[in-house]
Amino acid sequence: MPDVALIYDPALDDYDLGEMHPLRPERVAFSVSLMEALGLLGDGPGRARTVAPSAASDDDLLLVHSRAYVDAVKRCSAPPYPDDPAHGLGTADNPVAPRMHETSALICGGAVLGLAAVLDGRAERTFNVAGGLHHAHRDRAAGFCVYNDPAVAIAAARRDRPGVRLAYLDIDAHHGDGVEEAFYETDEILTISLHESGRYLFPGTGFPSECGTGDGAGFALNVPMPPYASDACYALAFERVVAPALRAFAPAALVMQCGADAHFADPLTSLGLTLDGHRSLVRGAVTVAREAFGGRIAACGGGGYAWWSVVPLAWTNVLAELLEAEPDDETPEPWRASLADASGRPAPY
Repeated sequence: MPDVALIYDPALDDYDLGEMHPLRPERVAFSVSLMEALGLLGDGPGRARTVAPSAASDDDLLLVHSRAYVDAVKRCSAPPYPDDPAHGLGTADNPVAPRMHETSALICGGAVLGLAAVLDGRAERTFNVAGGLHHAHRDRAAGFCVYNDPAVAIAAARRDRPGVRLAYLDIDAHHGDGVEEAFYETDEILTISLHESGRYLFPGTGFPSECGTGDGAGFALNVPMPPYASDACYALAFERVVAPALRAFAPAALVMQCGADAHFADPLTSLGLTLDGHRSLVRGAVTVAREAFGGRIAACGGGGYAWWSVVPLAWTNVLAELLEAEPDDETPEPWRASLADASGRPAPY
C-alpha cells in the first residue's frame, strides 16, 4: 500500500472570508471528519497519517509573490483591517479577514511540506486538503485566493532542488491561471488545466492558444470544457491530453489541484461532472504516476461551493484514490447527523 500523508491542522479552518462568502471553511473540516469516520486516517495499511504543517516563511512566499503584496496582506490581516483594492484585498471576492496572512501562510506551508515530503521520499503521496488556492497572482489576490499555495510549493521545490522537473494538473472548474502564470516561461514545469471555458466562467482565461512563451512554449496545456461537460468529456480529455503529456514529460512528481466545483450541483459553475467522474480523474492520475514516475503525487483541494453536499465526498474520494483504498459506500450516521446540525438541512447521503 502507498505511504500517504494528509496535511491538516484545525487552524486551517480559519481561512474564513465571512459568513456570506461562498468559500466555506466547513467544507475542509467536514471532509476530514468524513475521512476519519470512514477509517481512512490513522496508522497502518490503507490509512493516511495526519501531519500538521508549519507556516511558510516570507522567503517561501516571495518566490511567487512580491514584497509589496505580502506586506499588504499582513497589513490587512490586523486591526483595523483596511481594504487595499489595488492588491485585490477588500473586494467582494477577497474581503479582508482576521489572520488572513497567518492562515494563508499556513496553507502554503502545508503545500511546501507535502511536495517536499514526496520528493524526499518521506511519503509517496500527500494531500494538502485546505490548499489549491490557484488564482492568487504575484501582486494581487483573486478568486477567493490570497496566497498561491501550489505555486509556492513548486517554486520552493525548484529552489531547493535545482533542475527538478514537476508537473501540475488542475481539475478545478476554474482555470489554474495563477499557477500557469508563475511558470509560463520555463520548460521545467508542465502545467495542465481542465476547466470550464473562459468564455463563460471566471477568470476568462485558459484557452488552447495560451501555451507558454520563451523556454516555456508548449509547456502550458489548457483544455477548456463546454458548459455541462460530462464524465465522458472529461475522460476523453484525460485520455487524449493529460495522460500522454504526463507520460512524455515524466516529472519527478505531480502536483494535482482537485477542486470539486466541476460537479453538476455546484452553485457557481455550469459543468456536468459527477462524483464518480471526479474520482476517475484522480484514479487516472494515480495510475499514470505509478507507471511513469514512481507514483509521486502531492495533491491539494481547491474550489467547491456545494460545501455540504459534494465537497466532503469528493475530497474523501481523493484521499481514497491516493491510498488505493475502497472505503464503505455508506456514510456513517453520526457523521450525517453532525453535517445536518451544522448546515441546518438534512444530510443528502
